[in-house]
Amino acid sequence: MDKDRLKGMGNQIKGGMKQAAGEVTGDAKLEAEGRADKAKGKVQNTVGGAKDKVRDAVDGKDRV
Repeated sequence: MDKDRLKGMGNQIKGGMKQAAGEVTGDAKLEAEGRADKAKGKVQNTVGGAKDKVRDAVDGKDRV
């Protein structure tokens, strides 16, 4: 698993917690930061997944 995927999962979790805290406390800025962190995490996860697929194809692990 690529390090970008791990970072992405972490950012998605962190973002979800920030967003929820912002919603509960009525802090719009914290909620927006949480949404931004979640979006960043999704992008990182996607990039990491693409890297994994390329690495697997090069290594011959991708048998379609």
